[in-house]
Amino acid sequence: MRRPTRRHTFGVLAGVVLLTLAAAGAPAAARQPGPACSGRPVTSAALHDLTGTHRLVGAAIEVDGPRCGRWSAASGRADLRTGRPMRVDERIRIGSSTKTFTATVVLQLVAEGRLVLDAPIERYLPGRVRGHGSDGRRITVRDLLRHTSGLADHVDALDWDRIDRWRYRHFAPEELIALALAQPAPVTSWHYSTTNYVLAGLIVERVTGHDINVEIARRIIGPLGLHDTYWPGDSVRIRGAHPRGYALVDAERRRDVTEFNMSYGGAGGALVSTLADQNRFFAALLGGQLLGPVRLAEMTQTVPTDPDRLWPGARYGLGIISTPLAGCGGALYWGHGGTTPGFRTLGGVTADGRRAQLVVNDEPASYESWQALSTTLHTALCAAR
Repeated sequence: MRRPTRRHTFGVLAGVVLLTLAAAGAPAAARQPGPACSGRPVTSAALHDLTGTHRLVGAAIEVDGPRCGRWSAASGRADLRTGRPMRVDERIRIGSSTKTFTATVVLQLVAEGRLVLDAPIERYLPGRVRGHGSDGRRITVRDLLRHTSGLADHVDALDWDRIDRWRYRHFAPEELIALALAQPAPVTSWHYSTTNYVLAGLIVERVTGHDINVEIARRIIGPLGLHDTYWPGDSVRIRGAHPRGYALVDAERRRDVTEFNMSYGGAGGALVSTLADQNRFFAALLGGQLLGPVRLAEMTQTVPTDPDRLWPGARYGLGIISTPLAGCGGALYWGHGGTTPGFRTLGGVTADGRRAQLVVNDEPASYESWQALSTTLHTALCAAR
């Protein structure tokens, strides 16, 4: 897939922190917010702006918090061909939020004494990372998880102008690593690279004897009851009810890119989920259900990022991002997000338990569209107090 200004399709692009609300065909919320909660109408107006002023096809959000309860809404269309309205309860591709699942598994293995976070990856993948200035003997597991490995991103090497040549094919992890190693090394110390997580997935496989998808299912999806979250493998279709995903052909035309083999993202971007499952996962993670205090503290130790690869103010931990909430009294939220062909997702959790997840099934056409997504999320998380 393509994006307006960048090629890395699993990053959370250009100032976007996405949330959305209100609109045609939205299912009833599980719990209605109390009369003192003003976030719903404000966020609803921002949502309508996304699908109206900015002409995104569809948007949906689920918001939950200790004071205002759980509410959700949608705007726009799930399917341009049929006109079916967008819904909040359908499955979507979550892209780089997969990285948080993978990082959680790695940190669980560290807690079990089966992995050493500051060990060189050469210990687990001998000879796998060599060439073009890259050397697995000088890269640690921690470097992979926080994107300080110095490795290029294989996603940048894919031909996004001709996706039909490869969107249905399987990519083995070894192919993705080779694509990354053939590129020039990044010039910055922090560089967002899905290749880091492809390697992390292989380390999990080496240590446990199981593929990363098996460990994610056993350690996270099953225990948390994430019934709508699954690893698609080589299936190009999304199981069950889902919106169609669209990519821009030009400013006026879109093409349906819902069907895609997500092996090109693997441990860094393949999962399918729902907004509700994502809220449950991030709340459980930050609430200490998946990691003990020591490992959770390590996960949330952050480094500065390149705003061109994420957005201003974002800091990266181990598979998780902290972002200041604009106009919210210095509050942060912790989460991730992702961009895949046809879907943009983002969301997270604040220190007082507010949480929100958003998806749009379209590709914003301008910087203003991306900024509107950011504004909508910040509004929802601040107003959900």
